[in-house]
Amino acid sequence: MTFKFFDKLSQNFLELLYDKDDYNVIIEVKNKKSFIAHSNVLKCRSPYFCKKLKNIIPNENNIKTISKPNISDEIFDIILKYIYGGIADLKNVETMFIFDLMIVADELEIQELTEKLEIHLIETKSSWLKSHFFLVYRSIFSGNNLKAIEKYCNDIVAKHPSLIFKAEDFNSLQESALVSLLKRDDLQLEEVVIWEYIIKWGIAQSSTLPVDLKEWTNENFTTLKSTLQQCLPLIRYFHISGTDVSKKIMPYKKIIDEQLWDDLTQYFMAPDQPLESIILPPRTILVQEFPTQAKEQEKPTKLFSTQELPTQIKELSKPSTSFSTIITYEHVAEISSWIDRKSSTYSLTSIPYEFQLILKGSINGFAPQTFWNACHGHSGTVVIIKVKGTDEILGGYNPLAWVAIPGGSWGTTNDSFIFSLQNGNVQNSILSRVKIREHAILNVLFYNQKWYGPHFGYNLYLYSPSSDFNLDINNCNVCNNNHGHYEKHIRTTEDNFSIIDYEVFKIIKKTG
Repeated sequence: MTFKFFDKLSQNFLELLYDKDDYNVIIEVKNKKSFIAHSNVLKCRSPYFCKKLKNIIPNENNIKTISKPNISDEIFDIILKYIYGGIADLKNVETMFIFDLMIVADELEIQELTEKLEIHLIETKSSWLKSHFFLVYRSIFSGNNLKAIEKYCNDIVAKHPSLIFKAEDFNSLQESALVSLLKRDDLQLEEVVIWEYIIKWGIAQSSTLPVDLKEWTNENFTTLKSTLQQCLPLIRYFHISGTDVSKKIMPYKKIIDEQLWDDLTQYFMAPDQPLESIILPPRTILVQEFPTQAKEQEKPTKLFSTQELPTQIKELSKPSTSFSTIITYEHVAEISSWIDRKSSTYSLTSIPYEFQLILKGSINGFAPQTFWNACHGHSGTVVIIKVKGTDEILGGYNPLAWVAIPGGSWGTTNDSFIFSLQNGNVQNSILSRVKIREHAILNVLFYNQKWYGPHFGYNLYLYSPSSDFNLDINNCNVCNNNHGHYEKHIRTTEDNFSIIDYEVFKIIKKTG
């Protein structure tokens, strides 16, 4: 049996704090306000004070003095009471005070208090964090280790990168902040656009670089390469089109490692050949949870200003009103029954799956590459296609993961199927299960991802020589009845078609 008497212990240590007889440390804070303390207590409770006190020579009275002019007396009073008594009384204080206290606790390496304040702000003061977003974002990357707040902010920036990348003060962003964003697989920017912002930021860090790139010397390129040494390895080069590589990256070829440039060149000339460079995965294109993001302000906002952010965040937070604009829950029940090979259709109250939208053409765009960026690695997906000019809803189920790899591959499965759903003039749904399992799913070559999207054998696939599934002219989305990879024809015609929209859902088994 163990008895714990923490309340009395806390009280006794707080009494020690106010004992002026045995102190041996003086801490001077803002406005020369002084606090007394005991070195053994400080060293035990704070790694910062432990290191600091070792390097201070005591005066003739054996007292060491520490100066912290950046800390207010009100905040340090709470810090000391926490150090001695394990108590942080935050009644009737402003949220800004709590935020400043967190910054100081982090600076003094008081991990327990720091983490507690982070969670408190995220869970109970999220609206304040959003309305003071730029202040928060700047503060957390000024040498601090606030991982929870950092993730909270980067989750917002990843979905809405214009908050940072289009800001007037983007060039003053801390390198650590930029690197943390580049590491995100879900940063919602085209890779070539990310490259352009990185170059812009790197050039802005050196006032000696000529404005005209034609005037750059080898030394200038070396300077830029050194500035961007933490950023360059995080660019997903192999997910940038050949045209953009030629126009945007080639002018800065000298800052790219020689082996990487050779591999990048080879990739576009002979994509099936092995490469030596590390190929980072494509960034995941998320479905926009905030539809109004498409209406971004044309006028840039100041990075470290809070004047217009509350309204902006409020606009970004409006929820989507429907899980799909193509299919109904009746369709979901029918597709779910096909997945489970049921002889009858599930009722609406017994559907065992959730359909989680991960891509929508009218939101994320109709470029074929967008499909591979968004769906790479996702298994158990349903593709839904609304054909233009008819009532047809076509689609397919892929139980395997879509894989965006350089060499491409066939996916082998007995469980995939394609279908046409009842809708309008289409009287009955048609289910067509895979017939040749070795040719169920095609993960196309990297090079071909600019034209080809989801590919159910050769019987149903999205293809556009114009790299836009939605175009009326020269569009070649295909539902081919001549290939026997699947059992039945799901269309009465083999004409190519354009689409109004398409959606991709991840199928998740419900629990409970």
